[in-house]
Amino acid sequence: MKPLVSITTATYNSEKTLARTIESVLNQTYAPLEYLIVDGLSKDRTISIARDYEEQFKKRGISYTIISEADKGMYDAINKGIRRANGVLIGNINSDDWYEPDAVERIVEKYLETQFDFLYGDLNIVLAGGRRKIKRAKKSTYMTSRHWNHPTQFATKELYLREPYKLESMYDDFDLFLRVTKKGYYIEILNEVLANFTTDGMSHRRSFYEAVERGKARYRIYLNNGFSRWYLIECFLTEMMKFVLR
Repeated sequence: MKPLVSITTATYNSEKTLARTIESVLNQTYAPLEYLIVDGLSKDRTISIARDYEEQFKKRGISYTIISEADKGMYDAINKGIRRANGVLIGNINSDDWYEPDAVERIVEKYLETQFDFLYGDLNIVLAGGRRKIKRAKKSTYMTSRHWNHPTQFATKELYLREPYKLESMYDDFDLFLRVTKKGYYIEILNEVLANFTTDGMSHRRSFYEAVERGKARYRIYLNNGFSRWYLIECFLTEMMKFVLR
């Protein structure tokens, strides 16, 4: 039997981009599927837009849940969605990103073949002016976010319940990646484009002060997970690359 797959999207004032994200889940070629939108009491039309799709999900036989309540930020919302999810596998797609139509189907094929705990794949990065760049996923003994793509990440619910997001910084997702790697979970790579990512989020704001703060946050995560102090250089290089990509 094919496993149920759950997808979560954390939202807050996401009216400008949410429809594209929702439609990328609605149009997946895989079933059975469930979708949970976890909102942090948006003040714009986010919830109204989400509700506009209820009938379409019903017709497709996709369980569709909308939650709107106070939270402690994006990763708290994702943790809530994970706890509510019923799927064997869980993915998260942010409200300004979107999946390729066969992403879930390809991921399940890999899961049935390998029984992975954690998977990530290639990512299509949409740059300023509509330019596109594929960010390839790979495993490496040198731990860097340049080899890992959070929008393409899927993991078992069992793993997520053991390793919830810590709610410590904007890089809680990278912290999870390092923890999963350090603890020896079974990680698979899928070298196919699974999702699309825009560079308009808070992790790409073009400000020297914000870049320094982001670098510090990354460095703390490396140290907290037992990595060398030399990773300070990696944190600096990663932030510099974001300026180049813009």
